[in-house]
Amino acid sequence: MHFIFFRSLPPPVTWAQRKNLIFLTICVEDCKAPTVNIEADKVYFKGTGGTERKDYEYTYNLFKDIDTDKSRSFVRDRNIELILVKKEEGPYWPHLLKEKTKQHWLKVDFSRWKDEDDSDDEEGQNQDLEEMMRQMGGLGGGGDDRPSLDDLEDEDSDDDDLPDLE
Repeated sequence: MHFIFFRSLPPPVTWAQRKNLIFLTICVEDCKAPTVNIEADKVYFKGTGGTERKDYEYTYNLFKDIDTDKSRSFVRDRNIELILVKKEEGPYWPHLLKEKTKQHWLKVDFSRWKDEDDSDDEEGQNQDLEEMMRQMGGLGGGGDDRPSLDDLEDEDSDDDDLPDLE
């Protein structure tokens, strides 16, 4: 008699950080009703998605603690984005997980990465967390922040000189 065990896989993940934040992106498309539990020292994810509808499940044991009250997750069509607020602002973590072993599914998100020494000049540009989340669509803001195009009406329009269309 043979038993086949279906094992859930760790999903592909990218991450980047700042002095006070960790950006964690779980790269699973079309993940319906995923489970994301954010705890002080770990993040748990479980969901089914992707073109092959694979089952993913993993507990990320974080290098240091995070503030669970301020941290947030956003379920998108193409991925699940998490903003994890570090419990202690300060030096960059040398790696995301407590385990120092290389994980094939974990990659650096270079589009969001800033070197630690670059972050000093970020203070003036650095948006607060709520504004960043609002931009990501996670908090209030009414959702419809489209610019008004009223100011584009120009009384000095060149359209007056155009002949009528027949």
